[in-house]
Amino acid sequence: MTETCLDKPPETAQDHVSDLKSLLWDQLLQTVQKRAPAIVDLLTDPSSEPLVPAQIANFLQAVNIWFHLDSIAEENAAMRERRETEKRHGAHRVSGSFAEAMDKIAMQAPERLESSLESLSVGPTLTAHPTEAKRVTILEIHRRIYRHLVTLETHRWTPRERHSRIEELRAEIDLLWLSGELRLERPSLEDEIDWGLQFFRDSLFDATPQLFESYLAACEKAGVGQAQAVQPCLGFHSWIGGDRDGNPNVTLAATRSALAQGRKTAIERYLSDLYTAARRLSISRDIASLPDSHDALLNTIVGAAERSARIIRRNPGEIFRQAASAIAERLHGRPAYRHVDELIFDLHVLEDSLNAIDAQTLAQKYIRPLRWRVEVFGLRSAALDIRQNSTVTTQVLREIWGSNETYGTPQWSQRLRAELSDADLQRPDFAALSFQAQELLGLLSLMLTTLGGDDPKAIGAFILSMTQSCDDLLCVYLLARYAGADAEVLDLPVVPLFETIGDLRAAPSILMELIEVPTVRRSLKRQGKRVEIMLGYSDSNKDGGFLCSTWELVQAQRKITQALASRGFVPAFFHGRGGSVSRGGAPTGRAIAAQPKGTINGVMRTTEQGEVVSAKFANRGTAHREMEQLVSSVLLHSALASHRTQPEPEFEDALQALSGMSQAAYCNLLSHDGFVRYFQETSPVEELAMLKIGSRPAKRFGAGSLDDLRAIPWVFAWSQNHHLLSGWYGFGTAYRDFVKVRGETGKALLRTMRSENRVFQLIVDEVEKTLFQADMKIASDYAALSTDLVNGPAIFDLIRREYDRSRSAILEITGQTKLATRFVRLTGRVESKRAQLALIHKLQIAELQKHRSNQAETESTALLQSMNCISSGLGWTG
Repeated sequence: MTETCLDKPPETAQDHVSDLKSLLWDQLLQTVQKRAPAIVDLLTDPSSEPLVPAQIANFLQAVNIWFHLDSIAEENAAMRERRETEKRHGAHRVSGSFAEAMDKIAMQAPERLESSLESLSVGPTLTAHPTEAKRVTILEIHRRIYRHLVTLETHRWTPRERHSRIEELRAEIDLLWLSGELRLERPSLEDEIDWGLQFFRDSLFDATPQLFESYLAACEKAGVGQAQAVQPCLGFHSWIGGDRDGNPNVTLAATRSALAQGRKTAIERYLSDLYTAARRLSISRDIASLPDSHDALLNTIVGAAERSARIIRRNPGEIFRQAASAIAERLHGRPAYRHVDELIFDLHVLEDSLNAIDAQTLAQKYIRPLRWRVEVFGLRSAALDIRQNSTVTTQVLREIWGSNETYGTPQWSQRLRAELSDADLQRPDFAALSFQAQELLGLLSLMLTTLGGDDPKAIGAFILSMTQSCDDLLCVYLLARYAGADAEVLDLPVVPLFETIGDLRAAPSILMELIEVPTVRRSLKRQGKRVEIMLGYSDSNKDGGFLCSTWELVQAQRKITQALASRGFVPAFFHGRGGSVSRGGAPTGRAIAAQPKGTINGVMRTTEQGEVVSAKFANRGTAHREMEQLVSSVLLHSALASHRTQPEPEFEDALQALSGMSQAAYCNLLSHDGFVRYFQETSPVEELAMLKIGSRPAKRFGAGSLDDLRAIPWVFAWSQNHHLLSGWYGFGTAYRDFVKVRGETGKALLRTMRSENRVFQLIVDEVEKTLFQADMKIASDYAALSTDLVNGPAIFDLIRREYDRSRSAILEITGQTKLATRFVRLTGRVESKRAQLALIHKLQIAELQKHRSNQAETESTALLQSMNCISSGLGWTG
């Protein structure tokens, strides 16, 4: 079967994914037969015989490899299915495509299409949150395996050639086995920076021009004017090397390095493109009959290079080769471009000149993709955002002021506003300040310098986590003044991050107070009257539970939008999502469709965290699809927003009631006696530090309470012990109490809401999926790890009863008899792994008991492998 399963086109998409999985499974079994023959039978049937200790490590390694191979097969099959749909039915029938979005807009709101395209601006933001357990070496092998599958799908190979390529595939799987998946050392910040930039090198630089080709084709089909002048609707950001919230490794030097590495990566790619163009564009000036105006512009490009005479001598009469070489010369700094716009202008000249001699195909092949890259990636690869906690910025300002003022008092607020507007503000003596203060002021100075450099977009925003007052934000503005910013206008965007339920509720009043400050108001007007606000999905979920968090995020966006509109400003929301449902990881299109009316307006940023980055951007085709789905969903939502009806007041009242009831149940669980102990003992959260998946500590400022535990290890723990309660807890009680008050009318209302209210539909769907993936039998085995014989059983009893209530509620609302029957692909994936995961959970529990009984400080390889396996099986770490 190995030799023939891809030898002919499959009849259905399901046939195709089955063929791929059969091929990969067979190659893995052959590898295991060679490397660890004792576990072959157990791998085929996990219930066939008990594992002996000597086999545990090999078994876990084999299962972990299989889970990743299974995901690669799914990714490949999904890509093929989209291509087949486009071939048979047209691009407009491909879900999440530009063509589909523009087709819908043309039918429902044709007058909104061009204006919506003009305002489109989407910013995926890569972060190095410690949820990616795979190291770069393993990601590269996965990528090669994916490419081997693509190669094998080409139905032109002879039997001998096919056999040879399958052997190459098996060699990669063997290499995967021999390399080992566990990190030997915790990654350094430099490792993380390189990890992030690898996705640009491997896929994003190539996928972005392909994305614009799809965009252009859809525009032309929709009859959009000036479609050739594709505006860059996409701009990447990164936190890697800029996010210092709780990470002492991110220093000023590290941020400088991140900026330099991003710049180097982009320029290296552009030089490669230019060298290719210089080799290929062997166009004779005499034969091409280039118009004089274009000839003059190209000569200007050549003449600007330091070694222009040498370039001309090397390529006499070949002006296009000369121009490409001259642009490369300037990227080497001989002399350097003063601004990235000069580089873009020169590329436009080169492209337009090729078009002028009727060489459009050459322009489209060699120059236009490069121009699009430069427009999107600039001299930076990604704009580097800076994030710091409000605790740090307040401490630094307190140090500069001495002990004269107390944070939170009227005197503190008055002095903030007075100094912010003082044109003659006295700057502090940096040398007399602490290291922390020098670092922060030096950082702000670096940001201001970069904003005035050759690529102002190389630096992003200063994001202030745990923003809880207007004074918190004004503190950053004032510190920027101390670092050299002007009193009149500050070009540096300062972005509040609202994370907890309380902060989300306070956000509108905080922002209203902020824009009344003259310096801030002038600065925001210069930034287009657009106010960027970041919303924290993870911490709000940890604070209030999934249902409450989802509703509070919706409410916050509405109220912020209304508040800013009353003063003539518009919001630009930055959604801090993660991979799991508990951290906002719902399907892209549906999550955007559920955003409140009028809150996107063509502009949106979203984080891509940890393992989500590799899942979306490791392979070029998938990166293209993910970017297209994100941008087209924002376009569609924005264009049709005015056609959406206002939410039904009855639906809003019901969601408000459900949110409050859900939050009460969730907080009741967290406040139960012994809950912290239960959380620590019934999950591997304390052992997470051994899994070397990030440079950042799991707790802020070394604190040890749940309040200071980061949201990622919170979700990690509930995922590993298969409670998954951060994605559903409180839903069942909310439904029960709501129906208790509203009766049958309430039940009917919630069924109607599931069909007609996008927010409630998203909540129901994601809760249902999470309940399906949770397993109370496995959870009970972890609960038995609790040494609190009074509170431990009581807490698990609460969890189990809430699970049963939530399950019953979902079934009543949806009218189903079983969970997740509507999600065929999800159920197939989960069921195919259930038996193997059950055994892995059993092994992990045994390893936890052994590790804790020995009070071992050293790491347990089998325990770490089990964490990796469970994360791979679920598809997320935290």
